Amino acid sequence: MAQPLSNKLDWSIANPIWASAINPVLSNALNNIKIINNVNIVTGTNVINHGLGRLQQGWIILDIDSSAIIYRSAPFNDKNLILTSSAPTTISIGVF
Repeated sequence: MAQPLSNKLDWSIANPIWASAINPVLSNALNNIKIINNVNIVTGTNVINHGLGRLQQGWIILDIDSSAIIYRSAPFNDKNLILTSSAPTTISIGVF
């Protein structure tokens, strides 16, 4: 854990200490999550435009209204998330 900065600490010393503490938090991919609500999923393959405009790094189900097994069935790309579902359902997902 980073130690607190002193009021008398020279900036040339404080800067690397601050950077080592804050940079991992700022670079976390979940800081740039986009939430897509009420996505109707059908049994089988579903193509969802994630709208990130870049290659996604991951996705999570935030809400689901019925029992279904859902998994990613194609590599990540810069336009769509391809999911396969075992049953029809409605989900909210976070893509990042």
